[in-house]
Amino acid sequence: MQWQDEGIIIGVKRHGETSVIAELMTRERGRHLGLVRSGRSRTMQPVLQPGNRVEAVWRARLDEHLGEFRLEPLQLRAAKLMETATAVYGVQAMGALLRLLPERDPHPHLFEALDIILDALDNPADAGELFVRFELAVLNDLGFGLDLSECAATGLREELIYVSPKSGRAVSRQAGAPYADRMLALPAFLGEGAVAAADCDSLATAFRLTAFFLHRHVYEPRGLTEQAAREGFVQAALKALSQRPQGNGEAERQAS
Repeated sequence: MQWQDEGIIIGVKRHGETSVIAELMTRERGRHLGLVRSGRSRTMQPVLQPGNRVEAVWRARLDEHLGEFRLEPLQLRAAKLMETATAVYGVQAMGALLRLLPERDPHPHLFEALDIILDALDNPADAGELFVRFELAVLNDLGFGLDLSECAATGLREELIYVSPKSGRAVSRQAGAPYADRMLALPAFLGEGAVAAADCDSLATAFRLTAFFLHRHVYEPRGLTEQAAREGFVQAALKALSQRPQGNGEAERQAS
């Protein structure tokens, strides 16, 4: 058995004296592991860093075997990803999210999203918003997607400011008013057709929203705890955004 694909390094474990087991998120074959012989050599160590994009050739006698990777670098991001706290924690947190998915289960859109977000992790405003959307995408692929497009009670698409904790669907201001104390807040930047960038308060609200559904549908049923990397990323992104002059994010978005 042999295949070739692009992949992004999301984890590495030592194996024996000189080899490692590399964990990649591949474009067409999902999260995939393989042995890299001499992976601890001076030549391979810079390549086998989380966030780096590589060309991977995988070989095994049978498809169900661990197999071996031969890796060639395509984009070495690791040095840049060490420059900010959002990047350091972000690459770890996204790797942990991808491990919630079944191994070797294709998710090409998540590969594309991961590739884009890794290039934006040094910008806290963009990184935080993109990370929330990545969490929503992972929830959707796990079968627990949120419907934020219209009100669950009325079908209206205006003034959607709540999310039902039971159904994971958006609720309008009027329909949700009698139950406001039991609703989750929906930040405006996640609304359909929203043009405003996230600010510190709305991003914090979004992090609480995704954390609620990840805990309820994924972590708790599996007996898992929230990854420390996510909390580190959340705190770093919010701190950096709170120190940023007001209006920059929206101006940059309009300019782009």
